[in-house]
Amino acid sequence: MIRRRKFIKTLTLATSSILMPSVLSSRNPEEEDKFGLLLPRRLLGKTGQYVTMLGVGGYHVGWTTEKKAQEVIETAIEGGIRFFDSAESYSKGESERRYGKYLVPKYRSHVFIMTKSTAADGKTALGHLEGSLKRLKCDYIDLWQVHALKNPDDVDKRIENEVLEVFEKAKSQGKVKHIGFTGHANPFAHKRMLEKTKAKDIFETVQMPVNAIDPHFFSFIENVFPEVLRRNFGILAMKTLSDGRFFKEKRMLERTPWQTDDPLIPDIISVKEALSFVWSLPVSVLITGAENRGLLMEKISLAREFSKLTEEGRKNILEKVASFAGNKVEYYKKV
Repeated sequence: MIRRRKFIKTLTLATSSILMPSVLSSRNPEEEDKFGLLLPRRLLGKTGQYVTMLGVGGYHVGWTTEKKAQEVIETAIEGGIRFFDSAESYSKGESERRYGKYLVPKYRSHVFIMTKSTAADGKTALGHLEGSLKRLKCDYIDLWQVHALKNPDDVDKRIENEVLEVFEKAKSQGKVKHIGFTGHANPFAHKRMLEKTKAKDIFETVQMPVNAIDPHFFSFIENVFPEVLRRNFGILAMKTLSDGRFFKEKRMLERTPWQTDDPLIPDIISVKEALSFVWSLPVSVLITGAENRGLLMEKISLAREFSKLTEEGRKNILEKVASFAGNKVEYYKKV
């Protein structure tokens, strides 16, 4: 118990020390565009771009029904979201196709679109880029990311196989505005990519799991945050509910918009506490998976009412979930 308390105190101090007012201070909270009131926006690191604090996860847009995917896109716009995530691998490109059909034609100049490539070599990466642009019906992509780094060896192989050269060239040609990398399996893959690119410092963003359990187990917050913040990367938070495992079981089913006060991990913290923990860290955008209108409305409401947690509030949440740390909840981490 004493060791755990000491650990919690260390984690609390760590998360406190990396809070950056320049990120957490959103732009004008009353900002609007022609489609309505925006959610508060945050600076996306050295890109210089401001993005809404909540973004739509493209994985769910790809696997849900087409009707619900369209509803999610329209609900996002109505609710003030202007950040949309996808990847060429999501439902074999269906996520990007749906954006190309329902998002881009009407909203392109008002939204920030990010997609990703799992390519292990340069030739494949180039093919992925061409396919993504075609499916999205875009002349350019706002952010293109090297996707799903598995471990340090995977990083080395992608670099050896000239994946990064394709990303750099795509940016220089204006086909993409910004580049970054992602992964959810191993924080040391992220550390290897940071080490390997330190001299050229080509990346501007990083996407990774950020949630209340992460600091207790194979932590991205502990191992990756300090360096990317030092280098002014924009941080994209994913798996903020541990890919659904914060619930009693992972489910893909209809849920009502009134999920907010339902307990997580089970009966320990609420959705509001879980997301507030993440938004109280220096993340630029929290990417949420929502396969229907109700789930997205819930997250939009939480973003609207968000207020930064105190140090004591973060500490309490860390303490509540400490005993659940490990692969049972964060099953996607590969030690």
